[in-house]
Amino acid sequence: MMDLTIREIAEACGGKLVLRGETNIDSCVSSVVINSRLVEPQGVFIATVGERVDGHSFVPAAFAQGAILAVVQKMPNGREGEEIPRWGTPGNQEETEQAASEVSQEAGSCLLVEDTLQALKDIAEAYRRKLSVKVVGITGSVGKTSTKEFIAGVLAVKYSVLKTEGNFNNEIGVPLTLLRIRREHEAAVVEMGISDFGEMHRLSKMARPDICVMTNIGQSHLNNLIDRDGILRAKSEIFDYMAEDGEICLNGEDDKLSPIQQIKGHRPHFFGLGRNSEEEVSMVEIEGKGLLGSDAVLVAHGRRISVRIPLPGEHMVLNAAAAACVGNILGLTMEEIAAGIVRVSSVSGRTNIIHMSEYTIIDDCYNANPASMKAAVELLAIADTEKVAILGDMLNLGEETNCYHGEIGTLAARLGIDRICCVGELSRHMFREAVEQGKDRIQADWFPDTEALLERITADRAALVPAGCTVLIKASHDIGFAKVLELLRGES
Repeated sequence: MMDLTIREIAEACGGKLVLRGETNIDSCVSSVVINSRLVEPQGVFIATVGERVDGHSFVPAAFAQGAILAVVQKMPNGREGEEIPRWGTPGNQEETEQAASEVSQEAGSCLLVEDTLQALKDIAEAYRRKLSVKVVGITGSVGKTSTKEFIAGVLAVKYSVLKTEGNFNNEIGVPLTLLRIRREHEAAVVEMGISDFGEMHRLSKMARPDICVMTNIGQSHLNNLIDRDGILRAKSEIFDYMAEDGEICLNGEDDKLSPIQQIKGHRPHFFGLGRNSEEEVSMVEIEGKGLLGSDAVLVAHGRRISVRIPLPGEHMVLNAAAAACVGNILGLTMEEIAAGIVRVSSVSGRTNIIHMSEYTIIDDCYNANPASMKAAVELLAIADTEKVAILGDMLNLGEETNCYHGEIGTLAARLGIDRICCVGELSRHMFREAVEQGKDRIQADWFPDTEALLERITADRAALVPAGCTVLIKASHDIGFAKVLELLRGES
């Protein structure tokens, strides 16, 4: 049960409340969802309108599931299989009352608003204001999800923790995450992703983070944000609604973040790999264990402790340092922090190591930008097997996109990747540079699209992905590399 009533929801959203039956306006609701299949008894269903599906079609189903309230842009008639008319307009008393009188008695209580997506955000913001839970907001160009997992894992050693699930890091996902917080939670770790100016401001207004973590400033969404300075400005909007006594954790290894001395009167805490004297928390004496992860020494405020980082790559060591920084702020001991780090596991689509009988897959296919692509190729390079990189287009990189793709091809050749399969029109530049820089040392193939690659794998898998190899799969989300992963895993 949430500490949120129907009255408070109506006050947060405005609009017109139409109560049916014995509904008590001061009743607390059990949950707030936008998926009718997730409706709980006494829950609230928000009927959002998407590109392909109109949630208003599922209002009757939500009431059948036990919903106490539906938040709608048009009033339902309560009869399945019939077109739902546009009845009533918020703010028009006469029209809305007429609409209410025409609604079938089979329908439940509704809150009629102008925009249900905005209502979702308004409800989440109102709910967050009532919570005493510590909220950790995470942003950055690369590593947000892995850092979220490390921070949640560390804090869970001492606290009851809720974290962002899946890719719920945007203006729909963040409010849904906040609305999952319950009384038993003591900390919430919220991932916050953006692609344009103004978005982080709106996310911060809902989340009101107590601790802000910024992983790095890389090249992503450059079609909107122009350059890294623009990315820094956009992501710095996270501080707009930070708690007055909030804390800031920044990557001391990042050239855009390390010079920052103060943000709105707050002096940031820096984490890193011991290369910056300003770092309060750092991971040093790093010893890579290949795809099994790394060993390191955690140093904080003069204390040292050995730590095992179970996810591979130096970037994962840095993400663990971020978690140690947050854990230190929230009162965990060095031993508790080390225990939390070692328990972290990978997330599907993000440096997820999958051991098959024929080969090992590095599943990093959720998304890609130049920094994350570089880190993934460097990770593949430490494998002690034949190395195959299946890489696709990186999208939304602006005017320098060809250069960024070419740099990845050069890097693959320089690091000794045995075979590179480049997919997509932009990845022609990756292919050309790999061929030019690799000479006879690297086998390179180019495919115009994902379907062409899938056909080739189906026809002759062993030629592209030989037995015993390690294969990296990475591209921007819209390239559809989830299908490649399914095929290599034998799931399609």
